[in-house]
Amino acid sequence: MEANEAQELQEHAEHAGHESSLRPVALTMTVLAVLVAVTTVLGHRTDTAAILNQAKASDTWNEYQAKKNRAYDTMLATDLLGVVNLADQTAAAKIAKGYSSHQEKWTEDLENEKKEAEAFEAQVELAEHKADRFDLGEALLEIGLVVTSVTLLTRRRAYWFAGMTFSIGGVVAVVLGLLLK
Repeated sequence: MEANEAQELQEHAEHAGHESSLRPVALTMTVLAVLVAVTTVLGHRTDTAAILNQAKASDTWNEYQAKKNRAYDTMLATDLLGVVNLADQTAAAKIAKGYSSHQEKWTEDLENEKKEAEAFEAQVELAEHKADRFDLGEALLEIGLVVTSVTLLTRRRAYWFAGMTFSIGGVVAVVLGLLLK
């Protein structure tokens, strides 16, 4: 074996040694990429849930307002029937009685509509808080992935540890988002 060949083999062995020492970094980057993808999906799903619940809350508040307007109009009509002299007082009393039964039903419906709308709004608020945690987690995981990848360029493990620190923060944010109830 010539001296050049021996030196070449030694260089290849050193290069392979460096490559094998970077395998944990590459594995870490793979895991972080998967975690970023999962966190992104969680964030998008949570944002979508918030939007849908906000639409449901708006629809419910619209129904509430419509029933409230009908109840107010009916109350005005009942009051008017009570003060106007009509030829057929029996018919006026019958109409007023029908209105009052509607009023009772609408009063109950209004309370139910209000509770339902407030429940949707609570779900929106929860989803927004969860989405905030997922967005923070996604950002920290992406920062961790980028900082970890610098290790491959510089071959300095300090970047790997810094990337892992950001990534741990990201995982904690995602877990906190999942635990919100």
